[in-house]
Amino acid sequence: MSVVDVALSPICEESANSPVCLNRQLDLCSNESIVIYVTVGGSSIPMRVMESDSIASVKLRIQACKGFVVKRQKLVFGGRELSRTDSLVKDYGITSGNVLHLALRLSDLLLINVRTRSGEQFEFHVDRHKNVGYLKRRIAKKGKGFLDLEDPEIFCYGEKLEDQRLIHDISNSTDAVIHLVVQKSAKVWTKPVERDVELSIVAPTQNERANSEKNWCKELSVLSPDKEFLLEPIIVNPLVKLPPYLLNMIWSVSEGLVRGKEPIRSTEGTGGTYFMQDASGNKYVSIFKPIDEEPLAVNNPQCLPVSANGEGLKRGTRVGEGALREVVAYILDHPKKGPRSLSCMEEIGFAGVPPTIMVRCLHRGFNHPDGFDSSNKNVKTGSLQKFMKNHGSCEDMGPRDFPVEEVHKITVFDIRTANADRHAGNILFYKDAERGRIVLIPIDHGYCLPENFEDCTFDWLYWPQARQQFSRETMDYINSLDPEQDIAILKFYGLDLSSECARTLRISTMLLKKGAKRGLTPFAIGSIMCRETLNKKSTIEEIVEEANDSILPGMSEAAFLETVSEIMDERLDKILK
Repeated sequence: MSVVDVALSPICEESANSPVCLNRQLDLCSNESIVIYVTVGGSSIPMRVMESDSIASVKLRIQACKGFVVKRQKLVFGGRELSRTDSLVKDYGITSGNVLHLALRLSDLLLINVRTRSGEQFEFHVDRHKNVGYLKRRIAKKGKGFLDLEDPEIFCYGEKLEDQRLIHDISNSTDAVIHLVVQKSAKVWTKPVERDVELSIVAPTQNERANSEKNWCKELSVLSPDKEFLLEPIIVNPLVKLPPYLLNMIWSVSEGLVRGKEPIRSTEGTGGTYFMQDASGNKYVSIFKPIDEEPLAVNNPQCLPVSANGEGLKRGTRVGEGALREVVAYILDHPKKGPRSLSCMEEIGFAGVPPTIMVRCLHRGFNHPDGFDSSNKNVKTGSLQKFMKNHGSCEDMGPRDFPVEEVHKITVFDIRTANADRHAGNILFYKDAERGRIVLIPIDHGYCLPENFEDCTFDWLYWPQARQQFSRETMDYINSLDPEQDIAILKFYGLDLSSECARTLRISTMLLKKGAKRGLTPFAIGSIMCRETLNKKSTIEEIVEEANDSILPGMSEAAFLETVSEIMDERLDKILK
């Protein structure tokens, strides 16, 4: 996982009145200057800005004062992310005295390979902003398990690393995977780990599966005898069989819980995001996102206010639907050979969205504002997504070395799902040594398929690969897309899209197919979907609005879509001319 939103804290009266480094802005005397308050880390920073300042310039001032790198910042105002950095403060309706919540995107976890002199090798995932001293403590902590070390000396390519050295500085090279050697010999503990609890498993036997399809709908569950934790997939349709890779992910997380490997909540994020460990505790298996801990949700762990109208951080999305959208995104990411079958054995689809499933999970490690007990009220429902091995996010390197086909697969997915939150931070990259190329992995799809197109944003619009035409292979994939079939597949899995979201899927797929057929590049098609400025509607919004004005009351959805198709053809033909 590479990116989620970050923790925001309520305003602190005492700190709001204290002097800060941004006070140099107070000498601004223009009539349009205003004072806003930026909350971060339990304190509030007063800042004087101009109404004509861009959101980007405000972020630069925050960086100058607090040191938060601009590319990792998010600002939230009135329950909405200020995602268009070139828009002005006044465009978002920000006035004097308003409070902006500072958000930081999740620091990318780096894969670190640790090898001891005795030949043992282990993997760790570490926040790139931690230092070597932190890594040593992680290794020492394993002394209670498989590794017994005292004051280890760590070397990277022959260089001894001091405790104060940041992990990011070590990895700031062409190879984003850090290979470390522990100088002092390690004693490997070989005694098997005894289980503290026994598994209680409810699952159909092979004979039951063979005799009756209905038996497969029994929920595969792992429940500790004392009911301290529970994990079970949510299967709405009894005809749906979980493929082996999803079953393995669930079992691996379950083994971790059995052996006391608790969920690790991200220290950053506007919502609750938990890293689920395997039995050894050496690596993360999956990411769990409870729906009741989403940004602006009732049990949000960062004390964000509950949404007043149910709308999420992005226009056209609803609080509590992010986890469902994560699952929808995975199901819609068909393999090249066609739509996902009911028991698809192919793990990764065309765009590479990580395998995702809805689950119910109980654990005291989650956020329980009213206290934890083993009752059903504390069982969390959310998305469980496979943790993908990666070497960082696309924020950490320029797009120059990305293969065109890797970029195009994500452009196809984003256009098709009208993604309202595609930035470089939620695209991971992995350097595949066997294939000798970089593989891109799209994540964080809680804001795909919105009810309208207002907040569609694609960072890849500014990448050079987006200005190249689709390959024949990609064109074949685009031509195979069928939104009606997609909607039927989702319904089969128990994921009924609202009429507004289904309309978005139909129209966006229509635009993708029509644009690609005319030879338009991802940049040209994406520009039709994204607003140039905050207050100027995009071309796709204008098309939908014109179609709405053209139809008569009571006309069917099919008639509306036909009208959209005709208007879209006219607009696309004008672009070609």
